[in-house]
Amino acid sequence: MMSKRLLVGAGLACAVSLAGMAAVSAQQGSALINPAGLRDVRIIRSQLIEARRQGSLARQRAEKLEREARAATERVARTEREAAALAARIQETEAAVGAREAEAKLIGEARDRLRATLAERQRPLVRLTAALQRLSRRPPALALLRPGSVEDTMHLRALLETMLPEVETRTAALREEIEKGRALERRALAAVETMRRSEAELADRRKQLAALESQQRLASRSASGTAAREAERALALAEKAGDLGGLVEQVGRQGKLRERLARLPGPIMRPARPEVSQVVDVESFAPVAQGIAGYVLPVGGRVITGFGETRENQRRTRGLELETRPNAQVVAPAAGRVAFAGPYRGYGRIVIIAHDGGWTTLVTGLARINVDVGDELLSGSPLGIAGPVSPVIGVELRKDGEPVNPLRYVRPN
Repeated sequence: MMSKRLLVGAGLACAVSLAGMAAVSAQQGSALINPAGLRDVRIIRSQLIEARRQGSLARQRAEKLEREARAATERVARTEREAAALAARIQETEAAVGAREAEAKLIGEARDRLRATLAERQRPLVRLTAALQRLSRRPPALALLRPGSVEDTMHLRALLETMLPEVETRTAALREEIEKGRALERRALAAVETMRRSEAELADRRKQLAALESQQRLASRSASGTAAREAERALALAEKAGDLGGLVEQVGRQGKLRERLARLPGPIMRPARPEVSQVVDVESFAPVAQGIAGYVLPVGGRVITGFGETRENQRRTRGLELETRPNAQVVAPAAGRVAFAGPYRGYGRIVIIAHDGGWTTLVTGLARINVDVGDELLSGSPLGIAGPVSPVIGVELRKDGEPVNPLRYVRPN
């Protein structure tokens, strides 16, 4: 009986040793799925919630634009909405990838805590099973030859009968923790596989959007020859402007004048009695706008600088700065006309959009621009792509030249 119990102790030692190997394996696997970075679980969970929220909003916009595209009768209008819908789908997929990354971080955090728990529970068991292993290697016949060996054997037997149930209980808890580790491993592998599928879907949608934008670009070149002249005027305006704020202000004034002129009545015949002619007041045709419809943030991401915040050694900000994913899709925050598109000193590539009602949007920090001066955009039309390394996209909204907080006008749809 004694030999049998000692063999059981040796078997328990082997089980704990295997548990230690499983913990090491879990640690090695965690290195692949839990990169260095944020360790605060609350921050990671907030990132997950925000990514899911942004993905939901992008999906709503995409579905709305897809319905409008199906209902459009003109080819140009249909293509514009299809491109905007594709851009929204790209942002939806980018948000899904971000959510998967946050889930992977949470799994990594859970595995770190589990490894710590396993280490705590293994320590006393390893010491106990080491002692049992030493006893198991002692021949029973030799123990019987020692004086008092029968009494010692009885004491040992009583000790083992007391300890073995506790060992079994603790090893059962240890096996449960190991099974939790295996479950986390399965979740991590599933998250990686889902992320790979999302990335493949993202690449496919970007190809579709690039093809659609090529079609639009060819159509616009054949439709009008005035775009190049307008782009030249915009570049000249940028060179004359003292800074970016001055450029946006001048663009806003020009857009407001253009809007007023467009709203003037058409030419009329000379009246039979010139004395009854009336002078038309241009200001009377200015639109009265209380807000800007359908405004969305140009890119999904985290606000790192809010409106009106003061950064070190800099003046108060006039917009928002959004930290986003590498090569993220950037879209038009609202319907409008492209007044400037190109590089500007210190701000990367920028786009200025003139909206109806005296509203102007400035988007900065783009690595690539897919629009030209004079293009008419929908809310959500693709503007370009963010940079490949730690991209930050800036957005400013102005009403009659005065900066306002864009977050006040963001709508869910």
